[in-house]
Formats: sequence, C-alpha cells, structure tokens
Amino acid sequence: MGGGPAGPEEYAAGHVPGASYVDMDTALAAPAGAGGRHPLPETAVFEAAMRAAGVSADRPVVVYDDWAGHAAARCWWLLRFHGHEDVRVLDGGWSAWTAAGQPVETGAGPVVEPGTFVAAPGAMPVVTADEARWVGVLIDARAAVRFRGETEPIDPVAGRIPGAVNVPTALNLTDDGTFRSAGELRELYAAVGATAGASVAAYCGSGVTAAHDVLALEVAGVTAALYPGSWSEWITDPSRPVETG
Repeated sequence: MGGGPAGPEEYAAGHVPGASYVDMDTALAAPAGAGGRHPLPETAVFEAAMRAAGVSADRPVVVYDDWAGHAAARCWWLLRFHGHEDVRVLDGGWSAWTAAGQPVETGAGPVVEPGTFVAAPGAMPVVTADEARWVGVLIDARAAVRFRGETEPIDPVAGRIPGAVNVPTALNLTDDGTFRSAGELRELYAAVGATAGASVAAYCGSGVTAAHDVLALEVAGVTAALYPGSWSEWITDPSRPVETG
C-alpha cells in the first residue's frame, strides 16, 4: 500500500509493483470536525478501503509511503487497531525502495482481488481528551517549535497539552530515513520516561504523525496509546488548559 500527501498522481508516477493506493483523507481519516483535523475513520469506511486494497486477515500487509513513514505508520496503526495481527512498515519507504534499485511500476496500478478483512476496532490502546492529561508519560510528536508554542502553522492555537514531553518524529529516523535500532529508540524514549511498563500515550497535531512515535515505541518494546484527536481536538474546548514555553 502507498499513501501520503502527494496523492494519486505520485502513485501513478511510480510505485512498488502490485501495491494498491490508499488515500489518507478518505480512507485513513474521517472528515475534520469536533474530533480534530484527522479523526479516526468510520469502521465501515476503513474496512471497505482495506478490502478494496486486497487486505485479508490471513495475509501479511506491508505499508509504505514517501512521507518519512508518517502515513504508513497511520495505516499500520489503523490496521492493528482494527484487529489485523501481521502488519509491517517498509523501512525507509519509497525512497529506500528506489535507492536499492528495486523494480518500479507506473500507471493506475493493478486490478486487485478484493480482500475479506473484517475490521474490529479496539485492538490498540487509545486515550480521549479527558484521559490524556492523566497519562504518566504523554508524548508530543510535533516539531519542537510547535511543542513550545513558538509557532503554529496549522492549528489556530499554539502550545501543548500541559505536562507533555516532546519526541519529534524526526528523531525516530536516521539520516537515511530509516528507523533507528530498537536499542537507540529505547534510549531515546527512556530519556523522557517512556519505558516498558510505564503509562505512555502519544499525540501530535491531528493524530497522524503521533502513530509514528507509537510505532517507534513498539520497536523499542514499549506499548503506547494514541490520542487520536490530538492537539487539533484539544483546542476545540477553550476550557482545556494550554501550556507554552
């Protein structure tokens, strides 16, 4: 599967042979609203999109993108959340695939036999806005300048959820765009208190890139919940506190 901000045109220009395109805004998120900019998709919508991509519960799924793993991590998390037990992310994504000289397919893509995946939500932990503040280690996956509230290019309010700590998704990757080793990730997250057995959750601007931190934490052996609404939902209630600096 492919996915990311560039959309179908980039997929048609080149993709892994046999890969199906999955759209971020229509398959991996519900319309923006009170639940934030990228709420979780309706179960039936997600199930239909996965079946159209050929997903079945008894077949492994590999997800990739050309967006530093952000969309791939979101799709990985959604498949796991909805009960698929064997989902992998192509490390390094499309860039690593082409750099390795692997074959490339162009055009609209293959005609895929529909899958039989049955989506059963709840297999990965989540937290609500009310629960997020009381998590032992709440990780903000956004860039440091957004975490500190120095700039906010997307959402109407700058800042962070009080008590959160910052591990930008970029820190999960090496210079070549692949994930750091399990040991390096354990050290990175242990520095903010996110260790095996701790109460850990992650959020970002709209719940997409936070899945990247959840994936990195899983590689490190730490189970973390996702706050799907993230900052874009948090600020819809003016009574919720905001921290800066």
